[in-house]
Amino acid sequence: MLNQNQFQKTVTTIPATISCAADPSEKKKRRVAGYARVSTELEEQQSSYMAQIEYYTSFIKEHADWELVGIYTDEGISATDTRRRNGFNSMISDALDGKIDLIITKSVSRFARNTVDSLSTVRRLKEAGIEIYFEKENIWTLDSKGELLITIMSSLAQEESRSISENVTWGHRKRFADGKFSLAYSRFLGYDRGADGNLVINEDEAVVIREIYRLYLLGYSLNAIAKRLTSDKIATPGGNRVWNQSTVRNILTNEKYKGDALLQKTYTVDFLTKKKKRNSGEVSQYYIENSHEPIIDPKTFELAQAERLRRAVRTAKGGRYSGKSVFCGKIKCGDCGNFFTSRVWHSNTKYRKIIYQCSGKYKPLNSCFTGHLYEEDIEGLFVRAMKIIFEQRGRIIERLENKMKNPPENISDMDYTVRTAAYENISELLKKMDKPAEKFDEDLWGAFIDHITVYSNGNKEIFLKDETSFILGFRE
Repeated sequence: MLNQNQFQKTVTTIPATISCAADPSEKKKRRVAGYARVSTELEEQQSSYMAQIEYYTSFIKEHADWELVGIYTDEGISATDTRRRNGFNSMISDALDGKIDLIITKSVSRFARNTVDSLSTVRRLKEAGIEIYFEKENIWTLDSKGELLITIMSSLAQEESRSISENVTWGHRKRFADGKFSLAYSRFLGYDRGADGNLVINEDEAVVIREIYRLYLLGYSLNAIAKRLTSDKIATPGGNRVWNQSTVRNILTNEKYKGDALLQKTYTVDFLTKKKKRNSGEVSQYYIENSHEPIIDPKTFELAQAERLRRAVRTAKGGRYSGKSVFCGKIKCGDCGNFFTSRVWHSNTKYRKIIYQCSGKYKPLNSCFTGHLYEEDIEGLFVRAMKIIFEQRGRIIERLENKMKNPPENISDMDYTVRTAAYENISELLKKMDKPAEKFDEDLWGAFIDHITVYSNGNKEIFLKDETSFILGFRE
């Protein structure tokens, strides 16, 4: 066996054939961009914002080997999420497209307070040979120590952002506890900000709010009200021309219209994403009574809640509410249980008529024989019903007062409040009534009539809002 010491190693150098050294005469200037951002639109921040732009424009031009590409900016935008920062995203896109070699910015916190966003962006740029210079921390990202320093500084910036968010949240809750609050007035119909910072009624917009409540209590559905407002070319709270059901519902359920204020309806789940969640008891809420002048009197507001409850109960029982007019959803078939819907007969002739028919007639395997009603038939039923109500008004008032004094067991506070509001409203109307209605009245219809059940033998049962009923016979 041969000894390894008997082998003599030989190393041969293969010289380079291509020179990598750059010709000094051909040295290119570094294309440099500045990035400036302020997170609020306050006046003092505006001056800081302009100062950053002027400073980096001058700073870059002072370097003979640098060429100014531009100053990218974001104004009034948070640093915790880069997705909404158009200036930032445009700069990164241009850099990755080969238009920028170096980015200059004030500090790590100006660049991004989110550690993940900061590091991922730095690494993407670094892989493409693009450097970032953080002036305050004196960090150059292509330096060997750059990424370690970036990690540390970004984490500190993220914790600073968390601390700021918690301080802001604490400040809001302290104000709520003191009964102070503010609104997004530009997206809230009916109120303006007064000179003292409190809510002041905008009378032009208040007319719309009152009309929404009036139509709802007359029996119109959310969709019907939305279509009507859209048809009348009334702007939504957000300034749009098309209304939807949810916007109408929000107005009908917002306690601010009766002069109260429930604060902290939502809360921020994550300070980084700014994601909000409806408060279902996770954090404290604050309810302020009589905080400002109401547009809707409290009794009308509670009547609207009672109507919402009534419609919800009907839906829960398998019914369907469709209020295209004051009669829709209020005429029920006593034989098959379906509600009447409106139809137009002879729509393009002088014999045009609106009729109401049981919707069960058009369902498969249904043998409903209940007859149809004309609008004038329903109006006539109302006049007859109001005559009976007028004659029995003393007994009805007594019955209502007894119900208010002796509510059912286990009734919820909300249910009791809305029912009491409905009973008080009927009682007051009856006390003021000096004669029965001689013609159809929308307001009285909405106040007294819950629904009318029509039977195939011709009888009609009138159900009142006080949960009682009486029969109007065919020959009556």
